[in-house]
Amino acid sequence: METKFNVPQRELVSLLAAMQPICSKRTTLDVTESILFQITPRELTLKGTDLEISLRSTLPLEKNNIENSTFLVSGKRIFDLVRELDGIIEFEIQKTQLKLNAKGVNLALNIRDAKDFPPFPERIENLMDIDSSFLQALLGKVAFLIPQNHSNSALNGMYLLFDESGMSMVATDGHCLAQIQSKEYTLAEKKEWLIPRRAILEIRKILENSEIKKIFLGTCGNQLVFSGSNFNFFTKLLSEKFPQYKPILNKEGFSPAVLAKEEIVKTLKRANCFLAGQFISTKFKFAPGKLDLSLHNKEVGKLEETLSLNSFDGQDLESRFYSPYLLNGLSVFSEKELKFYVKNTDRPIIFESDQEAYNFTYLVMPVSAQK
Repeated sequence: METKFNVPQRELVSLLAAMQPICSKRTTLDVTESILFQITPRELTLKGTDLEISLRSTLPLEKNNIENSTFLVSGKRIFDLVRELDGIIEFEIQKTQLKLNAKGVNLALNIRDAKDFPPFPERIENLMDIDSSFLQALLGKVAFLIPQNHSNSALNGMYLLFDESGMSMVATDGHCLAQIQSKEYTLAEKKEWLIPRRAILEIRKILENSEIKKIFLGTCGNQLVFSGSNFNFFTKLLSEKFPQYKPILNKEGFSPAVLAKEEIVKTLKRANCFLAGQFISTKFKFAPGKLDLSLHNKEVGKLEETLSLNSFDGQDLESRFYSPYLLNGLSVFSEKELKFYVKNTDRPIIFESDQEAYNFTYLVMPVSAQK
């Protein structure tokens, strides 16, 4: 039986590229730098894991008389070589080497026994399918706020909840909070997971580079699984308890108002220019018809601006916010006019976006005046 098979370079390099963040991460096992190749007469399967996230991808093979084979090869080396080849790549498996031939280029990579590869997740229990573009849109509204190395490890992930009323995604860095809710997808039994930041970033990359219409969400033991027609992405979950966030979103006693997005974004960008790397708050003075903003940095200068404020009928009030916190979240909104709520100096400013398919909330806590 032959030990040769052919794979289109463009399709293979795409799968190998998705594996790179996994096989390039240092772990306690050097074997995780390798990708597991599994070849059957009909399919090529690639598996990569760094013991926290895992990815399995498949490619159909045209030949049907290939001997079943498994081996390990350096994930970085094979990716670096394959992306420099063109057209159809012929692979030939020998005892200790994998030979690659493409348009007169002949290469050989050392391979190792597949038995060294760590156990890989199996037996996926699918829960639902989600429109891929919709899932991308929701993740894009929240993922930017997930901290990377927060001292409170429970904040280093995105909280995902499904129940009979719909789904929620929430992220917070302790200063700001982003929440998106939708009634488009429900589960009769409540399910909740805290997904690590890194896993969210990687699944977003996979979705962005994929033409798949539907994503299947499932579980595999204590892992969450995102699946497409040719891949399964597994992630371990954070065991910490996500903080109680709902009380801070209570808008009782808050006054609504509306601002032009372009105007406030430009003002905040100008305010950032006066920070000079310092944590200096911007003063917000809300009054019917207008919003006065001011910032004073003794080393740089002053900013004083007035913006039109619509639909505000509350009492005059002052509060202070750190402009980068506001700017980060407002860039996610697509509306030309921003609807928000304020109450007093000690309470947050809450921005809301009501779309047909989802509701998005972005909250920023006030900061104390500098002494």
